[in-house]
Amino acid sequence: MSTYPTLLAIESSCDDTSAAVIVNGEVKSNVTANQEAHRIYGGVVPELASRAHQQHIVPVVDTALKKAGVDRKDLDGIAFTRGPGLIGSLLVGVSFAKGMALTLDVPMVAVNHMQAHVLAHFIDPPRPTFPFLCLTVSGGHTQIVLVKDYMDMEVVGETIDDAAGEAFDKTAKMLQLPYPGGPIIDKLAKLGNPKAFKFPEPKAHRPLDFSFSGLKTSVLYQLRKKKLEDPNFVTDNINDICASVQATIVRILIKKLTKAAEMYNINQVSIAGGVSANSELRQKVNEAGAKHNWQVYIPQFQYCTDNAGMIAMAAHHQFLAGDFVDQKVTPLARWSVSG
Repeated sequence: MSTYPTLLAIESSCDDTSAAVIVNGEVKSNVTANQEAHRIYGGVVPELASRAHQQHIVPVVDTALKKAGVDRKDLDGIAFTRGPGLIGSLLVGVSFAKGMALTLDVPMVAVNHMQAHVLAHFIDPPRPTFPFLCLTVSGGHTQIVLVKDYMDMEVVGETIDDAAGEAFDKTAKMLQLPYPGGPIIDKLAKLGNPKAFKFPEPKAHRPLDFSFSGLKTSVLYQLRKKKLEDPNFVTDNINDICASVQATIVRILIKKLTKAAEMYNINQVSIAGGVSANSELRQKVNEAGAKHNWQVYIPQFQYCTDNAGMIAMAAHHQFLAGDFVDQKVTPLARWSVSG
């Protein structure tokens, strides 16, 4: 077994089946199969997701190994997402990893999906140094994480109800936009006026916590009222609605991140998770960085959404620390970044 491992990583926490190979700390391949079946339902259907993972996992793993030029017999370990996520989806990845590790007689590394989002920043340069803050924003999570070391992280702020990504997706559903709605809102917002409509910025008791349920409710009520007055309101104002909702969500995120940087006196700031692919958020965090003299870190687009490359990077550091699991390991629907 080499000092710096060659690992296969598997990600199956939600509706994307992904596999990556990391060699000596360098991600050599990152392959993802998306699931189109959920579009007609306007959201992820857990049973359909787990079935699709079963169909995709073998070809995705095979492709990742071939792209990396790595043979199965050369693997030093198998890494997988243990959680958080959908239990059925996670179970496919965990079971596959168990079988492969048993066959190859190599150790297994169980990775926390949210920690992996943070560690995506170490895949490519420039890389942050410790400590730094990471705003992790996805469909299921919105957190501000104080990152002290590769596996030493503390959630210092989080949503008390809905995640920012959910606010994007639910707004898109109200506007009858296709799923996933977040990227479509981002696209339409570029054509709209972010000041056209005013939406509230819900407060949370703790200074670094988030709340987005009130924002969703406000959007719903305003749309209902406007459509009663004018049935064509949404069609005629779709760009402005998207721009206004997006501007409100991003403004809330940046305000909390700025407050966290002040409270912890940290000038290294990063964003991660699926919503970190949002162009408005990327622009505003860079603007805040210039204003407050931050060093800002944003991963490549392929490492923002769910992917195995980030799982591989987290697994690399866990492997070096001897953090392994045995065949009794089970998936976790909920698993805090803080342990």
